Parts: sequence; structure tokens; C-alpha cells
Amino acid sequence: MLYFIDESGHDHKNSPYEVLAAVAVQERDLWNLIQAIRSAEIEHFGVHLAEVGIELKGTKLLKRKTFRLASEGETIPVEERRNLVRELVLEGWKAQQEGRQAKVSFRGLVAYGQAVLAFVEAVLRIMVRFRVKVFAAVVTPEAPRPCDKAVLRRDYAFLFERFFHHLSSTSESEMGLIVFDELEKTQSKILLGQMARYFLETQTGYQRSARIVPEPFFVHSDLTTAVQLADLVAYCVSWAVRLNSMDKPAREELKPLADLVFGMRFVGNRFSDVDGKEWPVYGMFHLDDLRPRSERTP
Repeated sequence: MLYFIDESGHDHKNSPYEVLAAVAVQERDLWNLIQAIRSAEIEHFGVHLAEVGIELKGTKLLKRKTFRLASEGETIPVEERRNLVRELVLEGWKAQQEGRQAKVSFRGLVAYGQAVLAFVEAVLRIMVRFRVKVFAAVVTPEAPRPCDKAVLRRDYAFLFERFFHHLSSTSESEMGLIVFDELEKTQSKILLGQMARYFLETQTGYQRSARIVPEPFFVHSDLTTAVQLADLVAYCVSWAVRLNSMDKPAREELKPLADLVFGMRFVGNRFSDVDGKEWPVYGMFHLDDLRPRSERTP
């Protein structure tokens, strides 16, 4: 099982919540999933997005301006919309390469807004079709951070816990491989050290290393479709999914897409040694403190 991880809102600029999100994809499904998404790109844009420098990222595709543009004209027929959008994105790419202002039409912009929203919905439905499961650690921006920089934050630890239970519910022997969007090299080394300490030096982490490979892979998000899917999930969760303990305003226009994301969340069970009962485990959860128990307990 492959777990692709990305984050949203960690720059503390505009997002209401920080989100560490993951999508779980079976190895045998990954290439077919990617091909289906590329076909959707042609269907809605007339070109592959990578060819015109567009990433499948929430901040690029789902900003408020996209929804405003999509609503500023009548619904454009699919074939006409595709032609208008292809012309628009090719002109934008060419203008960027030549260092000039792109020549755009109002109808082309409306077509682009409508195409983007239709495309993102299509991508989420493709994920559903390929049995993708989503996970998200939602963090209040003001949440206290660990003082010990060698300690793995709780959002990562809880996410790995969900991966463990997901693997346990899927197969008796399948291993999980973690794939991160590449960080700055120093940050990547810090995260590697934190994960090594968690998986090799704590009892809980050591148990979970039986199913999760402790050393992750780092990839460039703009070259890795599944990491971009995790980014899309993180954006939708931050802006429009609201769990019981989350009180920040949501963007209502994003709710239909967020509902699709929420419907893919992992829901499983775990056995408790304390009371001998099974308890539900949810792939989406909210944290308001990232410190380990040793720092939270006087």
C-alpha cells in the first residue's frame, strides 16, 4: 500500500486550519488511476496540465476567483468549453515563456472556471472508483508545538497510527510505504530523524514498524500525481470539512467537493488492551495540541 502525504496551511497565511493529508492507493491501482486523471485533463482542458505548467493543487484550482468566474456566465457546452480552455491555457503558457501579458477573453475565463470545477469533481470521483482512502490530521494553527525538536509531532504519529489500522483491516501481511512531498533538505533530515526515533525507539512505533516501512520516500509534487491528490484533499479539508470540534467558518461553495473527500475517509476499528473492546478509528481527526504526552503532562 502506498501512502502519499502532503500538507496545506502550514505557512499560516490564509488557511483556517493546518492539514496533514494522505491518500492511500493500492500499487496495482496507481497507474490506472493516473491514466484516468490524465484522460480527464484532456476531456476538460484539451491538454495535459503538466504541458502548460499547471499543477493539480487546491490553492491554484479552487481559489475563490475560480468559483466567481464559473458563475459569471451561462453554462458553456462541454465541447465549446474545452476549445476555449485549451486556447486560454496555451496562450497563458506561451505568454509566460515569452515574458508578456497573456491575451484572454472573458468567455474564455468563464469557460476555464467551469472546466476547473468539473475537472476537480471528476478527479475526486475517479479516486472513489479506484478505492482510494483519505486521511487528514487537522490542526488548529495556534496548537502548541513540541519543545524537543527530535520528537515526532502528534499529527504525524496519529496519521501513522491510522495507516497501521488501515493496513490491518486490508491484509494480514501487506506493508505500507510512505511518500512525502519533498521538503527543504534540512527539514527532510529532521523528519527522517524524528520518524526513526518514533519507529525504532518507542514501543508503539516499534509495533507499527511491523506494517509500515520507517524510512519514507521524498518526491517532487509537481512530478507526482498522487501527491497532488493529497494536496487537493488537504485544501478541501482545511476550507470546507468541519468535524465536531472545529469552529472556524467554512467556504460553502467548496462543500460539494469536500463532501466527496469526506466520503473517502478511512473508518476502521482498533482493539483496546485496556477494556478488551473494539473502538472506532477515524481517518480524519482534529488536534489542538501537537506536543507529546511527556510535555503535556505536568
